[in-house]
Amino acid sequence: MQILLISGIGFAICAVLFALQNNIPVTVSFFAWSFGGSLALVLLITLGLGAMIAGLVSSPAVIRGQWAGKRMQRQVATLEEQNRSLQQRVGELDAQLESLLGAQALPPTPVVADDKPYVGLKTLLTGATTNTPKP
Repeated sequence: MQILLISGIGFAICAVLFALQNNIPVTVSFFAWSFGGSLALVLLITLGLGAMIAGLVSSPAVIRGQWAGKRMQRQVATLEEQNRSLQQRVGELDAQLESLLGAQALPPTPVVADDKPYVGLKTLLTGATTNTPKP
């Protein structure tokens, strides 16, 4: 925020210096409308009008972005709440499972070793199969 303030003050100082150096009277005509003033005043007014137009043109995109951000925040909050409730439900089901099984413990499931040998990259790329006899 301080950087914006400092840059705004710097811009204002530059604008004042510009206005002091460019005080030549000019007349601007647009259709039937005519305006006379110093060159600096005319240029600063056009700069201001340009900034306002740029702000008005970009404001719908900014508003859409803010709405999308808020919608995503609500969705994240909803999904986090669902996650908490599902984790709680898993805990309840684990407790029910333990109470149903009682003291009976299921034997651990044996780990089945994979009988397939390691297949190299060359074999995967060429599609060849090795017919090595197994002992």
